[in-house]
Amino acid sequence: MTKLKPSLVILAAGMASRYGGNKQIESFGPSGETIMEYSIFDAIKAGFGKVIFIIREEFAASFKASIGPKLAGKIELDYVYQSLDKFSGGQEISADRSKPFGTQHALLCTKEVLDAPFAVINADDFYGYDAFKQACDFLTTTAAAGKYACIGYELKNSLSDHGSVTRGEINVDAAGHITGITERKEVVKREGKAFAKDGDTLIELPMDTKVSMNFFCFTPEFVNWSEAGYHKFLQEHVNDLKAEFLIPEVTDQLINAGEGVVKMIPTEAKWFGVTFKEDAQIVKERLLELTATGAYPSDLWK
Repeated sequence: MTKLKPSLVILAAGMASRYGGNKQIESFGPSGETIMEYSIFDAIKAGFGKVIFIIREEFAASFKASIGPKLAGKIELDYVYQSLDKFSGGQEISADRSKPFGTQHALLCTKEVLDAPFAVINADDFYGYDAFKQACDFLTTTAAAGKYACIGYELKNSLSDHGSVTRGEINVDAAGHITGITERKEVVKREGKAFAKDGDTLIELPMDTKVSMNFFCFTPEFVNWSEAGYHKFLQEHVNDLKAEFLIPEVTDQLINAGEGVVKMIPTEAKWFGVTFKEDAQIVKERLLELTATGAYPSDLWK
């Protein structure tokens, strides 16, 4: 039996409240490419065989029209919809809640279509080819139930000049396995240093701290395992309009429960992304620079 190539799951169902627009399908590349098209280009080159988009059904038509024709015949595509009612277990969701329940809930929505080891990424982050190559190598040689990985970036390469971000601080043991992921919220850069909110105070984080940029390598068993945790999450937070069921936090729970090991794979790839509107011009400039160096063609799909 031929082993399936790994899949790439792209998280594209966010509300983009801080950005102020639908950045998942906004043009940034020299020929109108979105940021996630560079991830898909790198994933195809690295050896991935399928892309699964997690989107919201209300903008499915425009999303598919934007990305589908470009990728026709280049890689297998699938689409799943994240909605508040999925996996709710019959619990009533507040009518005041509009934002999805977070990235791990998004992964749960892929449960019926996952058939191979997979990597999961954000749609609005540029990760670099090295990250996809390392992920594909891990998924094709090492990944199994309970054996997962996270691509680790240096904090200094993951901050925005235009506002605060959330980052998962990665702690590892001597074997390179993650011992925990601490979700650092409201991380800001000030005078060349990074600070995160810890309760009512700010703490400094070293700039070389390894952080998660939501680039994980899993097998379908991880998604299945998280379902019970989501039901518990809803029981405790269903009326909290801001609560989210997040991949780094669930990964942390898996490690602490002794249900698996997660390897931290450091990458030298340079991350950049769009969190705020002001980041857009910087992203466009960096993509032009990468095109000029020959790292990418001027038209990814021509």
